[in-house]
Amino acid sequence: MRNFHFPGRSTVHATNAMVATSHPQASLAAIEVLREGGTAVDAAVAGSAVLGVIEPQSTGIGGDCFALVQPRGEGKIIAYNGSGRAPKAANADWYLERKIHSVPLTSAHAVSIPGVVDAFATVLRDHGKFGFDRLLQPAIKAAEEGYVVAPRIAFDWKNQFEKLKAGTNTVRYLLPGGKPPVAGDVIRQAELGKTLRAIAKDGRDAFYKGPIAEDMVETLRAIGGLHTLDDFAAHTTETTTPIGTMYKGYDFWQCPPNGPGVTALLMLNILSRFDLTKYAPVSVERFHLEAEAARIAYMNREMHVASPEHMKINVAEMLEKGFADEHISKIRMDGMLDLPNVAPPMNPSTIYITVVDKDRNVCSFINSIAHSFGSAIVSNKSGILLQNRAGGFRIQPGHPNCIEGGKRPLHTIMPGLLTKGGRSVMPFAVMGGQYQPTGQTHVLTNILDYGCDVQEAIDMPRGLHYEGQYQLEDSVPAAIVEGLKKLGHKTTSVVGPLGGAQAIWIDWDKGTLTGGSDPRKDGCALGY
Repeated sequence: MRNFHFPGRSTVHATNAMVATSHPQASLAAIEVLREGGTAVDAAVAGSAVLGVIEPQSTGIGGDCFALVQPRGEGKIIAYNGSGRAPKAANADWYLERKIHSVPLTSAHAVSIPGVVDAFATVLRDHGKFGFDRLLQPAIKAAEEGYVVAPRIAFDWKNQFEKLKAGTNTVRYLLPGGKPPVAGDVIRQAELGKTLRAIAKDGRDAFYKGPIAEDMVETLRAIGGLHTLDDFAAHTTETTTPIGTMYKGYDFWQCPPNGPGVTALLMLNILSRFDLTKYAPVSVERFHLEAEAARIAYMNREMHVASPEHMKINVAEMLEKGFADEHISKIRMDGMLDLPNVAPPMNPSTIYITVVDKDRNVCSFINSIAHSFGSAIVSNKSGILLQNRAGGFRIQPGHPNCIEGGKRPLHTIMPGLLTKGGRSVMPFAVMGGQYQPTGQTHVLTNILDYGCDVQEAIDMPRGLHYEGQYQLEDSVPAAIVEGLKKLGHKTTSVVGPLGGAQAIWIDWDKGTLTGGSDPRKDGCALGY
């Protein structure tokens, strides 16, 4: 198609297997696993572990993970919730007594128990051929022998310099020579390499029990954390059933809460009431409708969505076509809805990997340490950068997402999977904190409404309506920005790119795979 005057890279094509990640080194590690006969899940774990070393602002073994897996690309889809919980001792009263009304994002209180290592182990148990001893080797090599800093990662490192300068152990581990590395620098992390070696040898217990867990707990408790060794030892990954909705004859699947995927499903339900094809893909009308759908969906997420046992309204009710109709029916093309502003507590960073193997096993795999460089707390001896995902809780008694010991926070990361007639068509996601529901909706409607291929859909200009501001990429034409302002939108130009996407389209009739990877990141799609 490529007629939107925003030329990008070409799609990648293969017949056997394909991977798309946010860094070529991770894509290559995943492809090598696939060439050795590994499954889609094996490749996803290998690639993700590499990213946990070489993209430290976004991910690592101190973070969380969600995954959607469909064996052989048809039939039952399994959702994996590898998100961590608050320490058992955490509760709203404890914080309020100390006059803490929101979780400080660079404090030990922002650190929930990291879930990614157990999630790796769980998906490999169910769908893998290889173990940690093989799959962690590329990550170990990157940590011990060094990796070259890529441009986008250098950009984020520089932007987070002040945060890292003030963090716990971050100067020692993440600011070599006392300054952020630049593109082309070589970084080595021997302590992290040693930690990964221990996990490769002894499995998930090496992380959640013994010296590594003790080191994390000691680090956190020394700066006021409530964490215990029991909190780490008790962590488990939850296997669940995905939630979904139909759009344009396709089924779109997400992990259930505490994942935020219901937000994208709500957006699609809202947009299904309109004919987007009446408007150009880059137009005032299209961007306006997307923003209004996002405002309604995000508002409802922030009011209702939490760890499912604490929700007062269930997902099935939220996905009924009449849900939020009092707002949807008032959407108009000449102005904005009057909606209350419900601000999410956080807007973090993420990595996403999509893999399809030669047997058409499909894996949509996402993990994150929340904000850029997480909590800016690195464990004393083991070199683990810890997430600040507990910053996603509210300290608001009575709210379904209020912090509580052993509870999972409302998340932002969400792997997506598009199917038709029960078969996988496109495992994909769009990274980037609060942008993810809007981003996935934007890419999906680019394909299903506007006929884009996966790369065109990813390349297209983006906007995010967030906390009263319509953040627009510089590639959005000035005339459209002005048109949105006339409708009442307060527009602003985003400093960095919005999100980063990876996608693989499966053509069952031709037996081919088509990959796309976001130029907003450093990565690529690779196939063979």
